[in-house]
Amino acid sequence: MKNAVRRTRQNLVGRLDTLVRGKKVISPEVLDELEEILIGADIGVRTTLDLVEKIRAQVDRKLLNDTDELKRVLRQELLALLRSPVKSVSGRAVRSEQDLSSDIRPYVMMVVGVNGVGKTTTIAKLANLIKREGNEVIVCAADTFRAAAADQLTVWANRVGIPVIQQKPGTDPAAVVYDAMQAAKSRDADVVIVDTAGRLHNKVNLMNELEKMSRIARREVPQAPHEVLLVLDAATGQNGLEQARQFAKSVPVTGLVLTKLDGTAKGGIVVAIARELGLPIRYIGTGEQLDDLTVFSPETFVDSLFE
Repeated sequence: MKNAVRRTRQNLVGRLDTLVRGKKVISPEVLDELEEILIGADIGVRTTLDLVEKIRAQVDRKLLNDTDELKRVLRQELLALLRSPVKSVSGRAVRSEQDLSSDIRPYVMMVVGVNGVGKTTTIAKLANLIKREGNEVIVCAADTFRAAAADQLTVWANRVGIPVIQQKPGTDPAAVVYDAMQAAKSRDADVVIVDTAGRLHNKVNLMNELEKMSRIARREVPQAPHEVLLVLDAATGQNGLEQARQFAKSVPVTGLVLTKLDGTAKGGIVVAIARELGLPIRYIGTGEQLDDLTVFSPETFVDSLFE
């Protein structure tokens, strides 16, 4: 995680260190520059204004004055924001074999997102992570819109060593979901991960397609999908936040996966998403290898920024 947020750390904490160097007190000018630094790290205007206002209030009440304490207070506030949205709508998230009680097998995870965010590779990494925890995993190739999607997913699944349920391009995705549910039940699989077509969040018919897939999954497995993970490219910043907002209006998103965090200096989008959407971040993509997916921990993320 420290390596993944290296550029964000330089952009945020590195600039903060430069700001307070040689200064003893927190002046209005320091707070103005802090505001610029936070916005520059893509923490978002609304979240930044709230953070700076809280700090300004402490300064006005003489509770905070020393610049040495500024970083500590900022660290506490960021951690509080990231800790707040801790549970999905279902109240569960796959973490280990112990989490998967027999009454909800198979645990169905649907993965959604627009094209180009790294959705397919994220599914492979997620399947690899869950399999390594001792679970039997099946991947459902429900992206039948893009001809090469199932082939690409199969290549990744073969690397992980898990089966893929698929049909020919153009098939109704809900039919593939039905096949995957049947296969999971017959094989006593623990987890089904459903790939979906990369889509723009403003395409109503495609959103309706997602709802149909969810309905079919729920008919075959009670309360499925148990998790709907929205994959976002961390480098897209505030545009990613708008994607998340629109998806959450149309699809019951329960958690987020942020990819390519290692490729951006604006990892503050993590905080903006947590603050403005109230959606928990489930996983962070930290590189290009199969093992480069980490269960998100607010403590680890903030520690990695400040240490």
